[in-house]
Amino acid sequence: MNDAPTDTAEPIHEPRLWRDNGWTARVIKNEDDEGWAVAMVKDGEPEPALVGPWTMGRDKKNPKPLDTNAFNTLVKTASEVIRRHEQSLQATLHKEIAISYVAGRITVALDIVPDDDDPHALLSAADEAGAELARVKVSAGFRLNRASATAWADGGFGRP
Repeated sequence: MNDAPTDTAEPIHEPRLWRDNGWTARVIKNEDDEGWAVAMVKDGEPEPALVGPWTMGRDKKNPKPLDTNAFNTLVKTASEVIRRHEQSLQATLHKEIAISYVAGRITVALDIVPDDDDPHALLSAADEAGAELARVKVSAGFRLNRASATAWADGGFGRP
């Protein structure tokens, strides 16, 4: 049985399980110590976007129940974690550098294509107006720096 939430799942508002607005918060026993943790899963995703400590209730044994304010804070935090992860991935896969060239300032960009069968990168150059001057396929391990960008432009934008 697949109990992964879907976009059409009915909202659930229980003390240890809260599902609403595309997210599920589940309070779980913290395996590392005697406390509790909360896992935030975005609907359709196999893994939690966020797992963090959860507050003990007044009896110091059971977890504090989830409520609207706590859930909304958890959604905001988990969404921020996802956004930062996406930004980090984008920064890893895209690099660009501006260099001086005979025709003026150009921007050289390297976009890595993380393909299991054919990992590669696209090296491109654009003028100040954004018009593409060249685009070539290169190794995913190509190092873009000022020297390699200048050498590529000086060489007529052929395959480096």
